[in-house]
Amino acid sequence: MIVGVPKEIKTREYRVGMTPAIAKAYVTAGHTVLVEKSAGEGAGITDAEYERVGAKMIKTADELWKRAEMIVKVKEPIEPEYKRMQPGQIIYTYFHLAAVPELAKVLVAKKIAAVAYETIQPDDGSLPLLRPMSEVAGKMAIQVGASSLEKAHGGKGILLGGVPGVRNSKVTIIGGGVVGTCAAKVAVGMGADVTILDVSLKQLTYLDDIFGGRLKTLMSDSENIARCVREADLVVGAVLIPGAKAPRLVSKQLVAEMSKGSVVVDVAVDQGGCIETIKATTHDHPTYEVSGVIHYGVANMPGAVPMTSTFALTNATRPYGRKIADMGLAEAVKSDIALARGLNTYGGHITYEAVAKDLGYDYMPIMDALAGKAAAAPSKRKAS
Repeated sequence: MIVGVPKEIKTREYRVGMTPAIAKAYVTAGHTVLVEKSAGEGAGITDAEYERVGAKMIKTADELWKRAEMIVKVKEPIEPEYKRMQPGQIIYTYFHLAAVPELAKVLVAKKIAAVAYETIQPDDGSLPLLRPMSEVAGKMAIQVGASSLEKAHGGKGILLGGVPGVRNSKVTIIGGGVVGTCAAKVAVGMGADVTILDVSLKQLTYLDDIFGGRLKTLMSDSENIARCVREADLVVGAVLIPGAKAPRLVSKQLVAEMSKGSVVVDVAVDQGGCIETIKATTHDHPTYEVSGVIHYGVANMPGAVPMTSTFALTNATRPYGRKIADMGLAEAVKSDIALARGLNTYGGHITYEAVAKDLGYDYMPIMDALAGKAAAAPSKRKAS
């Protein structure tokens, strides 16, 4: 298979979809790897490193997209890349389609096979390709939140961990999954007064155990969320429903009840966000103010630490990417249920139910699409 690795063009996105070691594994297996010139520079990887392992350097993005059968990226294609997509091409990357309906429309129109990192899911319910970036984003959420609390950055001017004789900051984390747990590790380590909310009593018990009572755990219901958000100096949104829009758990009215100079960091912003007042921002302009509260909504937070993020991500994406290249997409999907769940669009249809439901498309089960049932007429099955 011809595998293409373009340079990411999203604002301040320095990660790259493949490291030289992984490129070598593809080449050794008989595949052709095309890498756009300078694609890895932001992550500290030179063109020469790719060339040494047998990858071919391509001067322009247009040429790379035209030649590649499968594109391996980090972030979802953005508008300048829409015209570069080739009909029927495989694109293997993060998509978060529920939050970008215009991209879904292009993928359907061009019959792209969109394999989404964030919905590849084994039967144990884990999200192995989302986990490494969730770990990075969770830890970064506290870093950027602490910085945003500084007066010079618009915050109330409070030190996250306080000092002897002075109160420490109150941090509320909504969601106790990977993002929330990693955020809690950093916040507790910095000496903050941390409360974490989740809907799973099992997860709350686990968190209480591993933190040894160094944070508070609460069931995530409307009353607890309201009380904790009002009292918080920093709120971290860390809620995920695989493939679907994040639920809105913090209303505009509730944000207005927070004290002036407080901060919210919504890690779920690439899925629409769980805080009503959040909107996607960039690393160039990461924050804005609503009702006196500082909002941080960068949708590609791990892009700020590309050396860490690139290697963490590609360690996870490598096995599934190789399986697609080695077996072909159809056979790979048929042989691996986790990978099948990652296929969000195929043959002009939405093949992931949560995405279809959120975007108002007919849902076509992937096995039906692979069997060619989609070719005769659009699917009549509605997402439920």
